[in-house]
Amino acid sequence: MDKKYISPVYTVKAVAIEKIRANAYNPNIVAPPEMELLELSIWEDGYTMPCVCYYIQEEDKYELVDGYHRYLVMKSSKRIYEREKGLLPITVIEKDSSNRMASTIRHNRARGTHSLELMTNIVADLKKAGMTDTWIMKNIGMDKDELLRFKQISGLAALFADKDFSIPQK
Repeated sequence: MDKKYISPVYTVKAVAIEKIRANAYNPNIVAPPEMELLELSIWEDGYTMPCVCYYIQEEDKYELVDGYHRYLVMKSSKRIYEREKGLLPITVIEKDSSNRMASTIRHNRARGTHSLELMTNIVADLKKAGMTDTWIMKNIGMDKDELLRFKQISGLAALFADKDFSIPQK
């Protein structure tokens, strides 16, 4: 294959905010003071980084992979919505659901904190989707101990289905 890889950031496009929706799994949390600062930053400096989305052709919609809080600012700030004419800068990635979740986590973990409950749900969803512990550790940046803690917190036996356990004999 002679096709050269082009990073999504080189194909930024402006999309109407109404055609974009949040994903159901983003565990990143931003406190109200930081949200106010983000709104001020976008007001003063404009959108300096595009949101990352996945295009859902059947619905002609974009689902966020990264940039949820920048998206929220556009939806909640009338002055920014009006100045930007309701258009959000986005890049599009082509990945399946499990890889989109992993991408969201990688983007977020590099710069923020996560909700323990939502991270546990993501680990459970990835395990249910058939992802191995090795895949999860590699793709969302967890070590074995951290993954084990999330599996234990979830209380779901299914998360341990790929492990052999036995009761020691006396």
